[in-house]
Amino acid sequence: MSAPRVARDAGQGKRPRFCARLLLGATLGLLAGCIPADKLQRINARPWQNAQQMVLVLLPGWDSTQGTLRRFERDGSGWREVGAAAPIVVGRNGAAWGLGLNAPIHDSGPIKREGDGRSPAGVFAIGEAFGYAAGDATALPYTAMTASDWCVDVSGSPYYNRIVDAASVGADAVAGASEHMRLDLFNHGDQRYRLGFVIEHNRQQHPGGGSCIFAHLWSGPTSTTSGCTAMADPTMQRLLAWLDPAQQPVFVLLPDTQYARLRTAWQLPRVELNP
Repeated sequence: MSAPRVARDAGQGKRPRFCARLLLGATLGLLAGCIPADKLQRINARPWQNAQQMVLVLLPGWDSTQGTLRRFERDGSGWREVGAAAPIVVGRNGAAWGLGLNAPIHDSGPIKREGDGRSPAGVFAIGEAFGYAAGDATALPYTAMTASDWCVDVSGSPYYNRIVDAASVGADAVAGASEHMRLDLFNHGDQRYRLGFVIEHNRQQHPGGGSCIFAHLWSGPTSTTSGCTAMADPTMQRLLAWLDPAQQPVFVLLPDTQYARLRTAWQLPRVELNP
């Protein structure tokens, strides 16, 4: 399903506010204009330069709904792959440029919009983990979702692209929202949000820019999402056990052609792409 980053209403005592650790994306996301490939080296397009962990998702093309997820750690000699690659699925209409840590690139590919069924492409901070259980084996901050937790996908709402507790902010604050965080309670036992984490797309809450972007469990290897990246349970378990916020992890999603174009400028790992 679609997915945002998480932020709680403060001061209510039920659970602490989720805090974003990498706010540079908000500033960079406001930069306007096209950025040709030959100018990418001349701009500060790498606020993730201190990241020591990377989740890399590659797609065959913009309209692809299936791809591959890899994990990388940075050491003195560069990026080193950890474990084996795993299959994932993305939005029902593929991918589109999102609002993350990289400066916007509007000269190639579609642009992410609310409700377009595309997963955001680019480089993103990784936010908090969430799930149905009281806790999980992860170093990421974790919040157990309840029946009153929603992600607000109503553009223009002050809570747009935030996960909030309706019991704290009030029912009116989530009016019109469609993203229940306990899908099992509202959608016949749906397990897709049983485990997941926030992909920090559109933290600046740009109206209509897309909301509620998560990594979560899939319904199956041929399923699709509304804009999230979904995977099998063992893949998610390995990710959550490995991710360490002290390592400033980032999530990167790109079609193969864009990855080949940007890999050097963005200092991404070297991988063998499909011909």
